[in-house]
Amino acid sequence: MMYRGVLKASALAMMLAWSATGGAHAQSITQALTAAYDHAPDLQSALLAAKAQSEGIVQAKAGALPTIGAQIAGTNGTSLVGGNWNGSSSLTAGLSYNQTIFDNNSTAAQVELARAQAEVAEYQIRSTEQEVFYNVIQAYMAVLSGRELLSLRQDNVTFFQAQFQSANDRLEVGEGTRIDVAQAQARLAQGQAGLQAASGTLQSSEATFQRLVGQRPQNLSTSHAYANLIPRSIDAAISEAEMGHPAILLSKAGIRAAQAGSDVADASYFGATASVTGQVGSSWTGPSGAPGRDGISASMGFNITVPIYSGGRMGSAVRQANLNQIKSEVDAMSAYDQIREAVIAAWTGIQSADAQISAAQAAVSASNTALDGVIQERDLGAATTLDVLNAQADLISARETLINASSNKTIATFALLSAMGRLTAQDLGLAVEVKTAVPYTQAVEDVWQELRTVAE
Repeated sequence: MMYRGVLKASALAMMLAWSATGGAHAQSITQALTAAYDHAPDLQSALLAAKAQSEGIVQAKAGALPTIGAQIAGTNGTSLVGGNWNGSSSLTAGLSYNQTIFDNNSTAAQVELARAQAEVAEYQIRSTEQEVFYNVIQAYMAVLSGRELLSLRQDNVTFFQAQFQSANDRLEVGEGTRIDVAQAQARLAQGQAGLQAASGTLQSSEATFQRLVGQRPQNLSTSHAYANLIPRSIDAAISEAEMGHPAILLSKAGIRAAQAGSDVADASYFGATASVTGQVGSSWTGPSGAPGRDGISASMGFNITVPIYSGGRMGSAVRQANLNQIKSEVDAMSAYDQIREAVIAAWTGIQSADAQISAAQAAVSASNTALDGVIQERDLGAATTLDVLNAQADLISARETLINASSNKTIATFALLSAMGRLTAQDLGLAVEVKTAVPYTQAVEDVWQELRTVAE
């Protein structure tokens, strides 16, 4: 029992040391997600991409608005005629106006296409948001379980060191054998190798955590209240996912964009265009040194274009748009199937983790009892050092299984939230300003470009 005391004292010392260094800087899952939301470059990139896509609405609307331009030009020349140098100057200035008055609804279809594409980009923000959060959860649990495994394997090394020393002591007094010493030494080497591997894995996990969150991991904890967001049945989870998952909404917006693209192609194929033009200006011309001649001119005109033949380009564009529309509908059906599959996989993952946790807890309890009993039997000469070493290995294996199962349970919980489309800052109630391009899109919808500006 002396060696069990050494093991427990070692574990207690490590817990106290860890608490002293990290307890003042506790970092919950909520805090990690909040920090990652403000830090994630991928999320910021998705937001900028959505804002940039919104500008397509302004550009499409410009097709129905007039274009007005101003021109000014001047010349000054000299010529040699009959031995005399003659100079001449001219100056012209004017305004031009051009506006499409009919395009077979091509501009309206392009505006609808731009709005649908902006909607797609907005849902892409939500998809990126969920991906970022899920990666953070995986990194968070990798660090937390990595630290627990490192502490466990340090305890294991401490135990094997004590067994190695005990085997040596018994050999010196003639109560043990060299085989006992060799076996203890071999297990000690294996334990040290396992400790080194756990240390390397933990360092890698901490680097990943810092990259995603923008902060070094502190004293982590698995406690959270987000499991309350999970419905009571798998059917309810699937129903909720099919109604609000970003991938589902994105696929619907994709169908809308494809339909608008088909309308644009049809308008270009079947429609004539008509536009009006106007110009007004003044000019001044005259020889150098002589009074100039001023003039004012104005003109108006119209232009009608009817497509007749384009080498098959317009027909190909219509067929391509129709195929893309069919593809968008197929993609939407695939999205439904994938989301349903993800919900079922996450749901069963939680149930599997619960079963593994129960089994691992029972195994840890039984292994603890077995180890205590084998140590007593060894001290009485009824068991060997190898029996003790094997019992310790069984206990460590059971504890590692429990650590991994607990980590998998947390990850599966957030995987289900992600599959339901609820792994977002708004659903999680994070104290952040939700990243969205909707206000920017609304602003550019109501702007006369070049006359007013939009805050970025």
